[in-house]
Amino acid sequence: MKINKRASVLIFVVLFAIASFVIFPQFEREDFNPENVEKISSGEMKTSTTLKSETSENNGLENDQTNESDIFADNVYDALLINNQSQRIDNIFQTYLIIGSDQRTASSSASRGFVEGSRADVIMLVLMDQSGKPSLISLPRDLLILDPCTESIQRINASYQNNDCGSDTENLSAVILNLTGLKINHFVKFSFEGFEQIINSFGGIEICVNETQREGYSFEIQKGCNTLNGEISLNWVVSRNTEVLVGEKVVGSNGEDMSEWKPMAGVSDLTRVRKQQQVIISVLKEMKNFNSFNEFFKFVNALEEAFTIDQNISILKASELLWSFRNSDFDKIKTLTVPTYNYVTESNAQVLILEKDFYTFLSENELVK
Repeated sequence: MKINKRASVLIFVVLFAIASFVIFPQFEREDFNPENVEKISSGEMKTSTTLKSETSENNGLENDQTNESDIFADNVYDALLINNQSQRIDNIFQTYLIIGSDQRTASSSASRGFVEGSRADVIMLVLMDQSGKPSLISLPRDLLILDPCTESIQRINASYQNNDCGSDTENLSAVILNLTGLKINHFVKFSFEGFEQIINSFGGIEICVNETQREGYSFEIQKGCNTLNGEISLNWVVSRNTEVLVGEKVVGSNGEDMSEWKPMAGVSDLTRVRKQQQVIISVLKEMKNFNSFNEFFKFVNALEEAFTIDQNISILKASELLWSFRNSDFDKIKTLTVPTYNYVTESNAQVLILEKDFYTFLSENELVK
């Protein structure tokens, strides 16, 4: 039986559509209006009331993370924000915003506890220069900023909320625009629980540490390189009460741990940032191990559950971008954190102050000339 040319084209289109539906991830999508971000950043759009962050803390998991309006009084810290403006550098980079939300459900790891709401615990920028070379830059969640929507002086993660100005991502992007001079081209959000699924889809990731460490029954990681599952990896990332082994491991006759442990020195928000970068780079390195379609498809299925992307990027483009990282040398990707110093507020809250403006920071790291 002969099939005419028009019928052949129609069959091809139908098959391609079916294949695309099956192959490409069906990410959750979210509206994102760059024009709205510009208006928020300039102060053109403001909310009549300062809404509380969705952050809700319990179990002592996140000390000093209370209602931001109770911590920071108007006009008290203006001198501390002197480096929080940078010249526009939109023409140099394509900028992707990565937001990791520690939104927890009843099925969250028991060791991390249940907390209502969502928090921007991970805020990272992927800067793609004109040659396509990526750099990864972290903004600590405790960074002190001026929110152009609410006119509140607060931590940067408190700007991640829906209000009269815009969506949570638009409000956060407006703060980042003022802070860095970078317009966010596209964003991706992930939940910590979803990220656990991604790590488990690989069979775990490699994490290397300089000393044996633990936190209660949450995790214990031996000195050297370890393959960790998703739950242990994320427990390690969010740990605030890490202990390190003193001397050799000692196990009693009944199997109990008789070793000496001491609190790890210098654990802070910046410690968590370095761990976040290490985990993300370890996940990206796993891209090199895709040798078959079945392996990639398993990974895609994990992504569908974990990620939300903006409505302005197509599924195909997002998939192509992800696949393009497969041949990158991740050991040579610059992973940076904006320079900060510690500051304790009048209400005894610990925050981070930007030490130099963003353009100077990029210039010193040879990302701009």
